[in-house]
Amino acid sequence: MSLDIARSIAFSGLSASSVQISVTSSNISNADTTGYTEKTANQSSSITNGVGTGVTVTGVTSTVDKLLLKSLVGATSDLGSADTTNTYLTSLEKLYGSTSSTDSSSTGTSLANTIASLESALSSLASTPSSASLQSNVVSALDDVASQLRETSSGIQKLRSNADQDISSSIDDVNSDLQQIADLNAQIKQTAAAGQSTADLEDQRNTALQDVASKMNVSYFTASNGDLQIYTKSGQALVDSTAHAISYTAAANVTSSTTYTAGSSSSGFSAITVNGVDITSQITGGDIGALITLRDNTLPAAQSQLDQLAQQLTSAVNSVSNSASSVPAPTSLTGTASVTGSTALSASGAVRIAVTDQSGDLVSYGDIDLSSYSTVDDLVTAINGISGLSASVDSDGHLSITSTDSSDGVAINEMTSSVGSSGEGFSQYFGLNDLLTGTSASDIAVKSGILSGTNELQLATLDSSSSLTVGDTVLSSGSATVVNAFSSALTDSRTFSSTGGLAATTGSFADYASAIVSDVASKSSQASTNYTAKETTQSTYASSLSSQSGVNLDEESAKLSTLQNKYTAASALIQAINSMYSALITAVQST
Repeated sequence: MSLDIARSIAFSGLSASSVQISVTSSNISNADTTGYTEKTANQSSSITNGVGTGVTVTGVTSTVDKLLLKSLVGATSDLGSADTTNTYLTSLEKLYGSTSSTDSSSTGTSLANTIASLESALSSLASTPSSASLQSNVVSALDDVASQLRETSSGIQKLRSNADQDISSSIDDVNSDLQQIADLNAQIKQTAAAGQSTADLEDQRNTALQDVASKMNVSYFTASNGDLQIYTKSGQALVDSTAHAISYTAAANVTSSTTYTAGSSSSGFSAITVNGVDITSQITGGDIGALITLRDNTLPAAQSQLDQLAQQLTSAVNSVSNSASSVPAPTSLTGTASVTGSTALSASGAVRIAVTDQSGDLVSYGDIDLSSYSTVDDLVTAINGISGLSASVDSDGHLSITSTDSSDGVAINEMTSSVGSSGEGFSQYFGLNDLLTGTSASDIAVKSGILSGTNELQLATLDSSSSLTVGDTVLSSGSATVVNAFSSALTDSRTFSSTGGLAATTGSFADYASAIVSDVASKSSQASTNYTAKETTQSTYASSLSSQSGVNLDEESAKLSTLQNKYTAASALIQAINSMYSALITAVQST
């Protein structure tokens, strides 16, 4: 073998060792870089005419198990969904508080505790019903219940709004990743065509793919031209030859009536689209999938439970307040039910409407046989026939009954009246003496006049004697009868229908409030358990992929030491060959 060939072989070994040292050093430096995989400088023997002439580095590659990567991508999507669900349900649980009043971690007293406080206030008032301070305590306790229902409802809608905003933010992140993947596809093809390594670019692309998966569930494959192509569950392209941006506009305002309906162009939540195609229903995993489920299902379910509690509480309390009156009676009673003069009146039985003075003494009254009238206008005419009363349907469509003398008041005894399909008492049907207003948890409130102290709490009952005499005391405050009726309305067992994933149940309002809080706590606990399980699974796949394709610092350090020795040996061989050249040249020159 000639010295030229020997020196060429030595130089090829030196060059190959230099490349391998560079690759190994890069591996060590990037050991903690997210998504980085171990690179290997592949080399092969150079053979000329059957004789080895050195080594050649054929490329720098990494080996990633594609099946393991696919499992990791799926687990990352599951973890993204579980993480988001756990975060939001933890916030929802804090919003509801704890059923334990000694729980210092609670953000406030639970609904069950607040209702129990109202029960306690009524119990105290029952022993001294004429006490102004105890009456004030009852009104305050009732206001606390209504306020907490409103605040909890508002909190739920705030979480829905947050979820909607987070959907928009996550879609922006996905679009950025999709564009990065499309750009990397182009770079990888260009780099491969130039005969250079694409391993680092592929690492970046796989990292972007996992980030997309954490936000939404996708399917993907690598095309024959090297492009990584990504699709939704139903095959809508997100990245093929180019990136296809996802479009979404978050709602400006979110209330309990804001919903998403596929194919609808209403003013609810807009659709998530790609190239004009609605893909909302195709996103069932990842962060965005969880946010859609929370916004459209989980949180509305919690709202429906609160609404049932608020609606039944309103009905129960108002059924008592409408059978009673304050002393002195209010100058005017205005209903909450929407009617018109031509509204059909389906009613039977009798109702007593009276005018009383400031002391509760009778000024005038009339007993109305409701079966004699077919419309609200007929009823209004009948009420106007009672001395001292003026009735009408106001501009808002509410029945109004007013004393013609501003120093007198209006009192009602529902007696045997039965109005409407539900057979409600006269006053309750029209909402003339409601204590609570509103139609759901979002707007339930204590009637403003009572809350401000303009009107007294309804704790008296209009005398139902067969005949009354002007000047008789027909309204007497200080009786525990109405107070006990309010207490019974709260504590008696009633039926709550199945809603929001909570099965139908019977019990008091406090019982149902406790059931709601427990249901949310249970869902939060399940979400936490699921998050832990998904985190373990994702971590296991990530560790497996790291073991298979990640950097092992001990191995790389040992490899670097070996390569340094090879580099030193190649250098020594070159020096030896150079010495031989020098000796040969000297020998030739001396002859």
